[in-house]
Amino acid sequence: MMRTKLSWPSVAGVALLLVAPAVVYPVLVMKVLCFALFACAFNLLLGFTGLLSFGHAAFLGTAAYLTGHALKVWEVPTLVGLILGTVGAAALGWVIGSLAIRRQGIYFAMVTLALAQLVFFVLMQAPFTHGDDGLQGVPRGTLFGIDLTNDYALYYLVVALFVGAFWLIRRTIDSPFGQILKAIRENEPRVVSLGYDVARYKLIAFVLSAALAGLAGATKTLVFNFATLGDAHWHMSGEVVLMTLLGGMGTVFGPVVGAALIVTLQNELAVVAGSLVTVIMGAIFVVCVLAFRRGIVGEGIALYRRMIGEKVG
Repeated sequence: MMRTKLSWPSVAGVALLLVAPAVVYPVLVMKVLCFALFACAFNLLLGFTGLLSFGHAAFLGTAAYLTGHALKVWEVPTLVGLILGTVGAAALGWVIGSLAIRRQGIYFAMVTLALAQLVFFVLMQAPFTHGDDGLQGVPRGTLFGIDLTNDYALYYLVVALFVGAFWLIRRTIDSPFGQILKAIRENEPRVVSLGYDVARYKLIAFVLSAALAGLAGATKTLVFNFATLGDAHWHMSGEVVLMTLLGGMGTVFGPVVGAALIVTLQNELAVVAGSLVTVIMGAIFVVCVLAFRRGIVGEGIALYRRMIGEKVG
């Protein structure tokens, strides 16, 4: 039976998350964790399967609205609302993925973008989303008798969801299924020649990625008590690409670092730069891509391996 080994960065990261509210505003950390989960879900598709999706915001936004509507209008329990958002995103992922995987490369990316824009316009016109005003006043409710209106109680729920999802991604990557995904990324024709149903593996990876992105969107709605069209906009799809590339595509912790850096910079720059935040973020991205071609974590891993190689040599 395969087991995923605990690494010291994982243990240190969990320990850091447990004590973070003592020194950092918990809502900011929860926002980082939501986007980190979104980026990790996207990286499962791009970094480990080699599929570039320009429409992942569709899953984030759809789950955000489904969870918000279920909690506010249907008044379902919080856990049920989170599950509905995640399952809804997975179902949408199956529909979009079934169409998109018929194409490769830039054509795959364009199909995902086109279908995501279709989802965006549907959400914009749907009565229950309230258009540009967004779905506001979403209640957090309770979970196992714990009042989630308390930021600290909600914080540890978000941490638990993130750690569980991150473990699932790590487990998937280390499994035989994950090895096939990596093989598809490296040399798809060879995987086909070995007799594997590549289309099926791609679709499963796409649905899993969509479901995890949906969990991130559902959790984000719970944290901020609202869902907006911005969650499903193409700009959000661009941001998750930025987070993944900046942190390190194809690395386990890269998307987490990239998401933390982007969210923190956006939060800090919004106070001093105002409308210039987008310009500054673009400049930072250009510099980082030129200086760190493998991403921050990717370059760190490469440097560590060179150091180990020199010591061994």
